[in-house]
Amino acid sequence: MSGRALFCQPRRVGRGAALTLVFASVLAAGAATGSLPGTDREDAVDGAPATAPVGHHAEVARAAEEAAADGTSPMEAAQLAVSRSGDRWAAVYSPGEYEEFEESLDGRYTGVGLWARERDGRIEVTRVGRDTPAAEAGIRAGDRLRSVDGEQVDGRPVTEVVSLLRGDTAGDGAGTTVRLGLERGTRAWDETVRRARLSRDTVTVRALGSGATVIRVGAFTRGSGEEVRTAVRGAPAGAGIVLDLRGNSGGLVAEAATVASAFLDGGLVATYDVDGEQRALHAEPGGDTVRPLVALVDGGTMSAAELLTGALQDRGRAVVMGSRTFGKGSVQMPTTLPDGSVAELTVGHYRTPSGRGVDGHGLTPDLEADEKPLQRAETVLSGLGRQDGPPAPGR
Repeated sequence: MSGRALFCQPRRVGRGAALTLVFASVLAAGAATGSLPGTDREDAVDGAPATAPVGHHAEVARAAEEAAADGTSPMEAAQLAVSRSGDRWAAVYSPGEYEEFEESLDGRYTGVGLWARERDGRIEVTRVGRDTPAAEAGIRAGDRLRSVDGEQVDGRPVTEVVSLLRGDTAGDGAGTTVRLGLERGTRAWDETVRRARLSRDTVTVRALGSGATVIRVGAFTRGSGEEVRTAVRGAPAGAGIVLDLRGNSGGLVAEAATVASAFLDGGLVATYDVDGEQRALHAEPGGDTVRPLVALVDGGTMSAAELLTGALQDRGRAVVMGSRTFGKGSVQMPTTLPDGSVAELTVGHYRTPSGRGVDGHGLTPDLEADEKPLQRAETVLSGLGRQDGPPAPGR
């Protein structure tokens, strides 16, 4: 088992098909999964050491080894063992899929470039990337996605829709086409879009009219944490910051910790267990503890993004606004199987600095803000800026 804790939403592979569970709010973008393969990088949480498989980890490893000895597929045997394990976040990847995940951690992906969410049983497009196939096809935020290649998507889990859009079930990649059934108001139409290899800026920065800076983090890909720290240092002196984590489905936990370090002067970010052994994740000292800070979250905020939100909320560093987060607080670690495929299996759960568990119920914001959250965040920042004195360092 590799010594890396995964605070992300993995892909589940079942019945020979890859089902993308990462970035539930990023349909067909196929963005970073947060997988942390290998042991030669500094992505590990608190330097978690390698451990022997235990519990269903041992069962999955044993099934793969027996299959290899019998001359059958270790990956298929692992998939069957995972399906029987009850581990809802477990995933099995082929070597090629895991390599693709590596690329996605660098912000590269295969897809059509649209973001969406499930709302009242329907799939709604929330954003379309610039210069992407979806943008060229005229798809807009607010459009409803009715079908993918003739398959109706109403009522289906958003993760299944992701798989259809990416072409996972058919093994379709860049250059293949996908037919989308769309609806806008009273208009319904079909649009054929060609999948492409794309890159995405996971950190974007812009100024609001009030002078506040909005730092949106779409995913914790490699380098995103330092980008946030650079943006914080470059923000106007005394100006408030809106840290927009809406739709952020996780990624590399080391990057989330780096973002925490931008706003905290050291101290605890989270605790977690690996097969019962307790560990802790800490921020680096020297972060900006003075600027007013609002963190925006929603139902698409999950995993490492929830870990970060919980740290900022528990330590009194940010006012958290929006709606309840997704509720994925489990930790996965990868195991390499005899045929080179990889099984990601749950080994524990994390808790916020105050000891709150996240898995299954998410985080409740300090202020609900379903309508015009950015405008409300500006109002809150202006109030925070009028406080008598800055927050205590390290809060």
